[in-house]
Amino acid sequence: MYETYYGLNSRPFQLTPDPHYYFESLTHRKALSYLGYGLAQGEGFIVITGDVGAGKTTLVSHLMATIDKSRLTAANIVTTKLDSQDIVRVAANHFDIDTDNMDKAQLLSAIEEFLHSEARNGRRCLLIVDESQNLPTGALEELRMLSNFQLGGQALLQIFLLGQPEFRDMLQNSNQLEQLRQRVIAHHHLEPMGADEIEPYITHRLSKSGWSGRPKITSDVFRVLYSETQGVPRKINTLMSRVLLMGAVEQVELIDQPLLGRVLADLNGDKVEISTPAAPVAPDVAAKSPLWEKPAKAKTAPAPTEEAEKSVPVSKSANNAEPNDVLALRSIVSEAENPKVSPQPESLKAESASVSSPDKGVVARVDIVSKRLSLLESRMNGQEENLHRVLTMLVDWVESDIRSKESYVNAGRAA
Repeated sequence: MYETYYGLNSRPFQLTPDPHYYFESLTHRKALSYLGYGLAQGEGFIVITGDVGAGKTTLVSHLMATIDKSRLTAANIVTTKLDSQDIVRVAANHFDIDTDNMDKAQLLSAIEEFLHSEARNGRRCLLIVDESQNLPTGALEELRMLSNFQLGGQALLQIFLLGQPEFRDMLQNSNQLEQLRQRVIAHHHLEPMGADEIEPYITHRLSKSGWSGRPKITSDVFRVLYSETQGVPRKINTLMSRVLLMGAVEQVELIDQPLLGRVLADLNGDKVEISTPAAPVAPDVAAKSPLWEKPAKAKTAPAPTEEAEKSVPVSKSANNAEPNDVLALRSIVSEAENPKVSPQPESLKAESASVSSPDKGVVARVDIVSKRLSLLESRMNGQEENLHRVLTMLVDWVESDIRSKESYVNAGRAA
């Protein structure tokens, strides 16, 4: 959604590792150097560890995109908890070796034959094992055994092990993995990016998606991003995706700290009020959006006719008019004399100027309503006077009746 609004040709902060967006931070540059050194050696194990979302998979994907595939055959495994036999079978399958109905001995023999065939054709073989922290010690020992295959004194298989920090700890501290440790020729732990690398990282990924300056991002946003993510690339991607999405929803052209604050509040489960869009969208987007249609031209009211004069709404006859009727008529007159004018964009000022003067038809209608209102008020005043006279006569009659009765009673007592 947001990539369409901001005119991007792809999502720059997707979570799926993509070598197209590879950003060479200081720690990634060091890791790439170790990987290059290991490939040049052509043997043993290379270990890359890092926190979740540190960019291990993206790093290796970038490396694989730059190698000469005619000289290197690579297989990439993302592991779950595989035992010693499963890891061998999975490795064979990723090298496109048919493993149906084979036991472990047959699997090892088929793998060795494949490696020899590749070597005779001038190709080396590389096995990349991701999420290595999921492997038990027995499975890691099987991988070490696979690295023993040789031809003419040259190793036939090289292995990259990628894992989280606990894999580094297991590799360093387990007595059962001493032989594997001796085969590790390079090891690098990916650190999070520094605070000064956040802005280059974000602008790099945006530029890879066709970013042309929309939206603009204030410098304080990068400081908050580092504070919230501690420089972990996947966390940055997750947060920036939400920021750009809210920016597109609110139709803003500037990503600033208040917008980022609303996104963080939303992620924390707080109630967030979406701001009303204040700026129009870009012309190419506006052409596709039904929310930005050009307002219809104002229509000129026709001159009043006899039928129009009779159509002025009066709920009751003038002789029986009530205060609500008068209030309604006053409301009509007020709205007609002081029409509410909604704000207009600059492009419609010239058009609105042509209808800014009072319309003759409206003036005539207001005059008719004013006369009817005056007539109703005068008749109501007359009704009030008549009612007052009737009430006065009634009171006088009651008082006179009371006095005559009191005189009659007093005369009886005197007799």
